[in-house]
Parts: sequence; C-alpha cells; structure tokens
Amino acid sequence: MRLVLAPMQGLTDDVMRDLLTRIGGFDECVSEFVRITHTVHSRPTWLRYAPEIANGCRTSAGVPCTVQLLGSDADNMAVNALEAIKFGVDKIDLNFGCPAPTVNKHQGGAILLREPERVFQIVRTLRRALPDHIPLTGKMRLGFEDKSLALENAQAIAEGGACALTVHARTKVEGYEPPAHWIWVRKIAEAVTIPVTANGDVFTLEDYLGIKQESGCDSIMIGRGAVIRPDLARQIKQYEQEGYAEAMPFNEILEWIRLFYDLCLSKEGHNKYPAARLKQWLGMMKKAYPQAEALFACVRPIKDTHDIRAALHAFKA
Repeated sequence: MRLVLAPMQGLTDDVMRDLLTRIGGFDECVSEFVRITHTVHSRPTWLRYAPEIANGCRTSAGVPCTVQLLGSDADNMAVNALEAIKFGVDKIDLNFGCPAPTVNKHQGGAILLREPERVFQIVRTLRRALPDHIPLTGKMRLGFEDKSLALENAQAIAEGGACALTVHARTKVEGYEPPAHWIWVRKIAEAVTIPVTANGDVFTLEDYLGIKQESGCDSIMIGRGAVIRPDLARQIKQYEQEGYAEAMPFNEILEWIRLFYDLCLSKEGHNKYPAARLKQWLGMMKKAYPQAEALFACVRPIKDTHDIRAALHAFKA
C-alpha cells in the first residue's frame, strides 16, 4: 500500500509538505500545480513551486516530491517539462482535475475532461518528449458536468503513455461536496492497464479502509484529511503494519504547529504569510480538535508575527 499527499493549491505548499512528511506515513507528495501558458519557466520559478528540487526532489524527511503541471498547450508543456528535468525534476504529473473557475476559464484542469482526445494528445505529447526514465502520471476527476466520459478520459491518459493515474472521485461540478464516488474509481481501475490511486473524502482511518475496499485500490491519496488530522497518514501506516493505530495527542500536535509556524517564518517572515497559513490551518483543524478551536480563537486577533509565536508557546493543550 502507498499513501500520497495530494496537491492542493494554497494549502499543501512546500512548508505543509515538509511538515506532514516529517510527521510520517507518506510515501510520496505532489507539488501544487505549476501553470504552463506561453512562457518557459526559469529555475527560480520551478524552485518557488517545488523547493524540493534542490534536495533531489525530496522533502527534508526524504519523501519524494512529484512536480505537477497544469495547462492545455501540449507543446509548451513539453518544453517546460524538459526544462524542469534539466533543473532536477525526476517525475511529472499532469493536472486534469483542478475545479477552479479561473483555471477552467483558461482551458486548464477539469475543463479538459470534456475532450478526451485533447487529454490524450497532451499526455502523448509529453510522453514522447520526455526521456524514458522520467515517470509521467496523470490526475483527473470523474468528469466536468457528469461522469459520462470518465472511462474514456482515464483510457486517454493511459493510452497517451502515463504510467499511473490518480482519480479524485467527484466531477468538477460536485466540487468537494460529499459523497465521493469511490465505486467509480474501481470502474476506472478495471478499464485501464496502469495502476490507479484513489482520492477523495479520506478524513479518518475508517474512511481509508472504506475507500480501499470500495475502490479496490492499494494506493490512496489524502488531501484535506491529512491537513485536518496531521497524523492521519501515520495512523494508517501503523494500522497496516501492526493492526492498530494510536492517534497523536494534541500536546504533541501542538509541537508540530509551533514548528510549522517557525518554518513559515523562515520562508517569508517579512509579510502576512506565516500568520495567514497558521490561521488557515487551525481553522481546518478545529473540525477535529477542540483544542485547535481554542488556539485559533487565541491567535486569530493577533497580527504581529512575534506576538503570534509567543501565544503559540504560551498555549497549554
């Protein structure tokens, strides 16, 4: 079994990837998407999206980081992919699932699922351009408005030359509203010859067991659930290896929260980034931990970065 940390724009950035892979349980993570339009990105741009490139495409914990591309200009995507490889990228994922209206308006992400032939051409163009040793994978939703083209799109990705596929078990229109249709991941896995990773609505160990059984997949991607419960991947790995799982107590989680804030300060301590990221995270975690709700209420009105840090260290779980 494999656990993969999902790419989520504005949420699983390099600092969150660093932290969650330190906590443990993940076998791989994927960068936020790098949008490809009419330009060819420079090395600083690639490093901004995936600083892991400078560390052999691994997080500080040694977990491999795949770089994800989003776009619809197949030729320019191929040119950019080759540049990324020159700078050290060793695996590329293609985004056919982003539901953001701005992205879709510019012919990126899930909007492409209306045109399976176009999906095929993008994958095939990238695969033909890349060196044989560079893995190329894809991530898709079940469709745009409906699921009528789900199997056709999955087959387009596989036949285009991708070596693996991740399926978020919702359409674009369904967004992130429950339920995720795990049974559709099984249908897709049975329709293609490449490995399939299931994604969608894994917030607890029980959800993980459910998605494995219903989808038939051993490889699972976790997104929001890993942010809400930062030890979720570790719990799952422990359960798979030992038959039981122990949840991390909040006083230990608090130490990770403090480290996260320090990592944010190290990245961009001169602006609102550390406070915004901390408050965003606590706002999500309070769904699972009453202590996170109390901590969120404590730091929410504070604007000064040093005062926030002091509040974090003064807080008692």
